[in-house]
Amino acid sequence: MKAEAIADAQDIPHKFLEGILSDMRRGGLVVSQRGGNGGYRLAKPAASISIADVIRVVDGPLVSVRGVRPPELSYRGPAESLLPLWIALRSNVREILDGVTLADVASAELPADVAALTDTPGAWTNP
Repeated sequence: MKAEAIADAQDIPHKFLEGILSDMRRGGLVVSQRGGNGGYRLAKPAASISIADVIRVVDGPLVSVRGVRPPELSYRGPAESLLPLWIALRSNVREILDGVTLADVASAELPADVAALTDTPGAWTNP
C-alpha cells in the first residue's frame, strides 16, 4: 500500500507516516518497493507482529524512566521501592502490548484479557 493512501485513510501527515514506516522498515516489520506499483507491505503476517514490536522499533523501550530502562536504575533510602514499582509497570505494559498483534487491531478484536481491562471502573476516565 502506498504511504499516501495510508496517511489519507488515517488522517495523519504524510511526512510523519513516512518516518514511522522508515523506522518499521529498518526494524524489519515492513518492506518497501519503489516504482509505480510500489509501496509498503508487512514483512511477516500481521498475527506475528505485536504492538510492542511496533512501539519498540519506532520509539524504543516500552517503559523507561528519564530515558533509562528500569533494571538499570537504582534508588536508595525511602525511594528504594520505586525500582520494583517501575519493573512491575514495565512487566504489565509488556504483557499487554506483547499480547496484542496488528491482526487483533485490524480485526477490531482485542484479546479477551486486554478487552476486560477496559471494563475496570475508571478505565476510561482520568480521576
